[in-house]
Amino acid sequence: MKPQVIINGDDFGMNERCSRAIAQAFALGLITDATVMANGAYVEEAAALARQEGFLDRLGIHFTLTEGKPLTQEICRCAQFVRDGRFHKDYDWQQSLSAREQDAVCRELSAQADRLAQLGIVPTHADSHHYIHTARHVLPLVLRVCRAHEIRKIRLCRNLGDNIDAAYAAEINAEIRRQGFVTTAFFASLRRMGGADVMDNTEILVHPDFDGNSVLIDRAGVKDGVPFGAPLENLAISRFALTGYGVIE
Repeated sequence: MKPQVIINGDDFGMNERCSRAIAQAFALGLITDATVMANGAYVEEAAALARQEGFLDRLGIHFTLTEGKPLTQEICRCAQFVRDGRFHKDYDWQQSLSAREQDAVCRELSAQADRLAQLGIVPTHADSHHYIHTARHVLPLVLRVCRAHEIRKIRLCRNLGDNIDAAYAAEINAEIRRQGFVTTAFFASLRRMGGADVMDNTEILVHPDFDGNSVLIDRAGVKDGVPFGAPLENLAISRFALTGYGVIE
């Protein structure tokens, strides 16, 4: 029996290139879901594209505190997350947050969820840019916002593939489930699967994009402004019984 798998494309709305790559990945049946960056430069156009191409109901929210421009003023006064008016990637995952900082994070994440609602997107699930929702002191705030916006399904901390911190992942994932949220059993990015077998009820993360030759890829990085990575069609989805966040319980 084929393992049931969710394949989620991250960063929808971040820019035009990756948004159109995600739309193509949907059209080719290479992904089952995608998550939207509410502060992305292309988010309005991405919402219209999803509506036009018929996958508006396959979209979740891609919370971000690590890239792009914030939607609220309060978070801009939190140096842990914002520098020169933009999010940065230097948050110390071990650093606790003051009550003021916690409030600012909740306001920003709520504003991101509200932005998607304004665009007609009802998120089926939640995850985050650079896995920030799995940071120990950020997770409770994400769960609070998800509960307030009736988002029941959340991506796990990575627990499959190469170079995982199994103890930390187990702690974070237990807390997500203890709080009553629905998850898959396993999660890994495609690039970090290594030689791991794909188990049943697994989410696989990909970053659809186009390289310099307009090939649809799973983006591994960007060099001189040009994305690079392995062709996304190498995913070989025939191995899987594809499901989606819209249907898991």
